[in-house]
Amino acid sequence: MKNRSWAFLAGGLLVALLLAGVVSNYASSHPDGLDSSLLKGCTVDADDNIVGGSCPAQQARDHELADSPLADYGVRGVRNSFVSTGLSGVLGVLVTFAIGAGGFWLLRRRGGTPTDADAATPAGGDPATSGDVRRRADAAS
Repeated sequence: MKNRSWAFLAGGLLVALLLAGVVSNYASSHPDGLDSSLLKGCTVDADDNIVGGSCPAQQARDHELADSPLADYGVRGVRNSFVSTGLSGVLGVLVTFAIGAGGFWLLRRRGGTPTDADAATPAGGDPATSGDVRRRADAAS
């Protein structure tokens, strides 16, 4: 890979890490559209606990992975919520980057993308010998 490509890739990774590690802490704490539509018909307090009414959110259960180390946009065991959220975002970016890089590496190893040498090689094989074979075939006929 060219140096410019590595610089572009490193710059993109750095921006993603910065956004995930710092800016994610300033995201809105208000529920998104799905959460707010599930709360229609219920009365909620300041901590978003349902205190009255009837709504679909009352039947909500915890996800099977609710006790996982990165559940609920944080890292379990880290008491500072700013650090916990930032660390969770950074780990998510790194894992996603590693999976993507591994996938591209596997595709490249399997020959999924043509190289410059492939583009210069005629369909008949090696560029140095394919012309010789044609000349010999023409001479023989």
